[in-house]
Amino acid sequence: MSPAPSPVVLRLILGDQLNVQHHWFGSVDPDVVYVLMEVGQETGHVLHHVQKVTGFFAAMRGFADRLRELGHRVVYIRLDDPDNGQTFASNLARLVRDLGAARFEFQEPDEYRLDVQLREVAEKLGLPLACTGSDHFLTERDTVRNFFSGKKRFLMESFYRDMRRSTGLLMRDGRPVGGKWNFDKQNRRPYDGSVPVPPSPAFDNDVSSISDMLGSVGVRTLGRIEPARLNWPVNRRQSLELLEEFVNNRLAAFGTFEDAMNREHRVLFHSRLSFALNLKLLSPQEVLNRVVAAWDDGRSGITLPQVEGFVRQVLGWREYMRGMYWAFMPGFKKENFFGHTRSLPGFYWTGNTRMACLAHAVGQSLDFGYAHHIQRLMLTGCFALLWGTDPDEVDAWYLGIYMDGIEWAELPNTRGMSQFADGGRVATKPYVCSARYINRMSDYCPGCDYDRRDGAGERACPFNSLYWHFFHRNEALLRGTGRVGTVYATWNRMAWEVKKGLLKRAERLLDCQEL
Repeated sequence: MSPAPSPVVLRLILGDQLNVQHHWFGSVDPDVVYVLMEVGQETGHVLHHVQKVTGFFAAMRGFADRLRELGHRVVYIRLDDPDNGQTFASNLARLVRDLGAARFEFQEPDEYRLDVQLREVAEKLGLPLACTGSDHFLTERDTVRNFFSGKKRFLMESFYRDMRRSTGLLMRDGRPVGGKWNFDKQNRRPYDGSVPVPPSPAFDNDVSSISDMLGSVGVRTLGRIEPARLNWPVNRRQSLELLEEFVNNRLAAFGTFEDAMNREHRVLFHSRLSFALNLKLLSPQEVLNRVVAAWDDGRSGITLPQVEGFVRQVLGWREYMRGMYWAFMPGFKKENFFGHTRSLPGFYWTGNTRMACLAHAVGQSLDFGYAHHIQRLMLTGCFALLWGTDPDEVDAWYLGIYMDGIEWAELPNTRGMSQFADGGRVATKPYVCSARYINRMSDYCPGCDYDRRDGAGERACPFNSLYWHFFHRNEALLRGTGRVGTVYATWNRMAWEVKKGLLKRAERLLDCQEL
């Protein structure tokens, strides 16, 4: 008589949990079955960029193959599998039944919605349950909440300094290397061509079969993927190659030009590592270690301001945003400080606008699923705020269009930093600008149909009048905000005729369907 089979442990891996270094995979257990699934509940959650969906699925399929190579048992459910119930709940219920699973385990989801859903699913399955961490972040979910407990302000800089102390990164004898905590003021130069921009690495992943599948099952997407090849890293090897490319070719100029915008060079000296990081193909610790080591060896010509600027983004900003997300969810998704209700202008879906800056930033986003942080904050985000857009619409657009769009990272950056919808928890002021800033930090304004120097005329740059209209209509809400006092001082010094012209121009624009 053959022995009875051992009870199966079913472990769920989400599409942003592709961490082959996770402790789950340290040993092979034939009684553990890992499951990854492509489900309609996620492809339809928001309207996603076609490159984002294909990128996730390509990475997930490759990760499943890698686990099999390591000897693990894996069940992979494709979107077009006939037995796919298109939700985590239905597929897990079927697998528990088919496999005779006696235990269910999952890693902590990084999205509040999925955290709630998976705990409800686990309860309905009625099996012994274990939920473990993702072995990825440098902090816990509640680290930021605990750090700011009892404080009125949630300054990222305070958290960042504490992270530097606790990790020892860029620290010597308890003090910051170079005698300063950050070199932000040195990292605000427009790109002037003085440093050649290296060509972007090409991964050229063939995702045509996934793209065809999306069409065959009727998944709605936005953006473009022509040809059906993906120039994003979809496995750990490619992600490490991208990290090395950044360190060797871009890091030496990263900090100097990290806020610059340029028509010809969409990447400039940015790393493009956020997609690989957010899928957990790379860990933030190994990325930070590699970047700091490149500076520390003293041979690369990489200076401290370049490295510190990058460390601040990953060690400070990324961990801070994740912590702010968990500190204020689910209420964060409902914040609307200004009471904005307008819809996004149509050009956010097409890139068809006479504003050269937004035509480029939106067009680039549709073409590549990518725009760097200043394009997002000071162009697409700024205009949405000046326009008075409903934060729900802004969140959905950002979550859908960008390759790295995962809610824990997107929501605090968009609703908090970009739209000031939380009333100032994340940002100390609304991040809005006129054409003056755009002209200083980019090459967009020369040749644009609109005149950056004009405020009220028919060819005046829309950013100019909408900027003043925003502060005028929100004066009761913003006048007490510490960092905008100089804006209102300037507004108050303007002649009434000048103010009237700016406000009328803005109101004409707000009534306009084409810009």
